[in-house]
Amino acid sequence: MEEELPPLQSDLPSPNPASSIDATIQKKHQAMLDRLSNRHQSRQKTATTSTTIDSTASFLSTFTESKRSIESQLNNSPNTPDPTLLKSHLANISSSISSLEKLVAESSYFLPSYELRSSLKCIENLKQSLENLNSQILPKKKFSFKNKSTSKPNPGNSNTNPIPPNPYHIPQSIRDSSGIRNKENQTLSKNFKNFKEIGEFTLSDLDSCEVRLIGCINALFVNRLRNCRVYTGPVIGSILLEEVENCVFVLASHQIRIHYAKSCDFYLRVRSRPIIEDCGGVRFAPYCLSYVGIEEDLTKAGLEEEKENWGNVDDFKWLRAVKSPNWSVLVESERIGCVEIEDSGSTEAEMEIEGV
Repeated sequence: MEEELPPLQSDLPSPNPASSIDATIQKKHQAMLDRLSNRHQSRQKTATTSTTIDSTASFLSTFTESKRSIESQLNNSPNTPDPTLLKSHLANISSSISSLEKLVAESSYFLPSYELRSSLKCIENLKQSLENLNSQILPKKKFSFKNKSTSKPNPGNSNTNPIPPNPYHIPQSIRDSSGIRNKENQTLSKNFKNFKEIGEFTLSDLDSCEVRLIGCINALFVNRLRNCRVYTGPVIGSILLEEVENCVFVLASHQIRIHYAKSCDFYLRVRSRPIIEDCGGVRFAPYCLSYVGIEEDLTKAGLEEEKENWGNVDDFKWLRAVKSPNWSVLVESERIGCVEIEDSGSTEAEMEIEGV
């Protein structure tokens, strides 16, 4: 038998120094890419911060200039007994304040909390100054929407525990605006599409009612509602809710502020972050209303785009870094789904709406 020879040296595997060099180069290359990526992200973060600072500075400059202009109008009323000129002067001031309030609402998504609270407080002071001026120069005829005399609640229906009194001052123009007041166990509807313009509209002192508002209005004030369901079309300006309990609200607006709400669900489309104060057990979900022509109304109000702000709630009475326990996102399994409403025509309840 032939003796088996060992393999030649050339047939044995040999180490490949080129492979080792390539791996080293690849590691260095990857490390360089990682450094460049981190540097790019750092620059992006710096640019974003710089943009926010620039936006805040621009807002403060515009806000301060507008505020000074309004204060000048308040301090320089025309010296005339002509009520038409005085009304026109007050109307111009009111319009300027509304524009300033809209500016704050549109800028609230990037404003620091302190600047936002300070701006809102300033607007409240301007509104109060306007009310005081109105009382001085037009003492006999209030500068507000005309309305019928408000009926007093039936004392026989006062067996429920009242919500604690509201410490906030309610402007006279809101108290006297057109609206629905002092109703119980009714379905109340109103279509604003046939009106050229509706300014402030009020829902007040309602118990166990369903309210349906179709079309656009400039501002909505909601006060002292219990066990109600409220469905409204878009509000061009702002919505203020105070002293509401065990209610469902489907609302769309540029700005929404909620005071003294308890155990309520809010389905919102809003341009700025919703603001709550002294609230408990309130839950939030996206806007879910539908009626014929609602898309046109949302476009008219500048609310055609969903900004997802319904879940970005600011609790002004909760200043800690952790999320406020006073509000939560409504889980999908407990949401009411799409709500479709329609104009039911002139009902007896609708004909009793004051000031319209």
